[in-house]
Amino acid sequence: MAQNKKQVEQITDMEADFAQWYTDVCKKAELIDYSSIKGMFIYRPYGYAIWENIQHLLDQQFKQAGHENVYLPMLIPESLLQKEKDHVEGFAPECAWVTYGGTDKLEERYCIRPTSETLFCEHYANIIHSHRDLPKLYNQWCSVLRWEKTSRPFLRHREFLWQEGHTMHATAEEAMEETERMFNIYAGFYKDVLAIPVVKGRKTDKEKFSGAEATYTVECMMHDRKALQGGTSHYFGDGFARAFDITFTGKDNQLHHPFQTSWGVSTRMIAGIIMVHGDNNGLVLPPRVAPIQVVVIPVAQHKEGVLEANQAVVDRLRAAGFRVKMDSSDQSAGWKFAEYEMKGVPLRLELGPKDIEKNQCVLVRRDSGEKAFVSLDGIEKTVQTMLDEIHQGLYARAQKNLEDNTYACASLEEVKEKMSSQGGFAKTMWCGDLGCELRMKEEAGVSSRCIPLEQEHLGDTCAICGKPAKHMVYWGVAY
Repeated sequence: MAQNKKQVEQITDMEADFAQWYTDVCKKAELIDYSSIKGMFIYRPYGYAIWENIQHLLDQQFKQAGHENVYLPMLIPESLLQKEKDHVEGFAPECAWVTYGGTDKLEERYCIRPTSETLFCEHYANIIHSHRDLPKLYNQWCSVLRWEKTSRPFLRHREFLWQEGHTMHATAEEAMEETERMFNIYAGFYKDVLAIPVVKGRKTDKEKFSGAEATYTVECMMHDRKALQGGTSHYFGDGFARAFDITFTGKDNQLHHPFQTSWGVSTRMIAGIIMVHGDNNGLVLPPRVAPIQVVVIPVAQHKEGVLEANQAVVDRLRAAGFRVKMDSSDQSAGWKFAEYEMKGVPLRLELGPKDIEKNQCVLVRRDSGEKAFVSLDGIEKTVQTMLDEIHQGLYARAQKNLEDNTYACASLEEVKEKMSSQGGFAKTMWCGDLGCELRMKEEAGVSSRCIPLEQEHLGDTCAICGKPAKHMVYWGVAY
């Protein structure tokens, strides 16, 4: 077990330095590597496989909801980007520009897409003419580029992977329904697939997406009690449609502007998985996105019949639809245990000569370390039950962290005290004034996370200024 201990010692304790622990896990679990360009990372096969599983499961839900995948160019002409003033101003500091094509200077600069609203609007203006053309329910899986000043693996890349849905509707009511539907799909995905609880709410005007009338968000709490914006869904009204002159002939034979939404999640989801579920032995993956759900470790594999018996179990589990790997390398058992703990594999299955005689195997849970001797008869059902229990256990632990570190505060001073001593989410009443929101940021060091859909009445007055309150707001320090 000395090698096991050495492997774990390569990770900084999260209690000692959470940021360094996070970086250690990203590297040691072989999720990501640094490239020669600052802020641009290499997704290693294991890290990319997590994203592939997220993409596959989400894409199924999008298509079930009627969406179609498309792909638009990565370059946006500057003249096109300038058509929506609020939008371009919001992204201007992060835009990267192409000014040369080969050796020739371009007559017009091209922005490498930071997001694709303007491209979709240009396309929609060409293909939407009648109410019969609506709704348009499009989604794009791609990378985008934002020239961030600071970067961290999965959390903040200059180039990152995501999906961006862009839809057009005949009425404002239909567009708002779409905004809420996608918002709820994200919230359900976090709970049912990633085992992460969320706070569902609407962004303040200060924090909403550039050019949007309303932005809805799912906010997650990490193990260190900081917030992570998990995904957003935006209602644009007809602002973009007017700016890009998108019109359709309605059933009344009159011209109308359609109403637009956009919504997206990115590889920041992987950051959330790491920081919500990980521990001092490394990554802990929720079973439904784990690239390897069960790792099979042959015990005394040099003995006759052991490898064959292990392979037979692997074949059975694969036939049942599980993602399984058998490690029959010449590494020691201790090294293998530490390696797959580091990688967060939900279940470890050990099978040796004595187990074979008893028609049993050993199953070890990554989340709790719990070890169980189980019959090989019906192993498929046993594994499924245990994976479901792991998902439920991870969610319950994350939910407890969220509940234990969310508290109501009656004043700015109370928020400051709680944040300095505990961190987490503070709930307060708020008058809706930007000045109070800015003051909370300046004095307590927290930003508004959302105006939750489930409002609580914590009092009648704003915690910052004492004026009549309009909303209850969540505040926190965010990644």
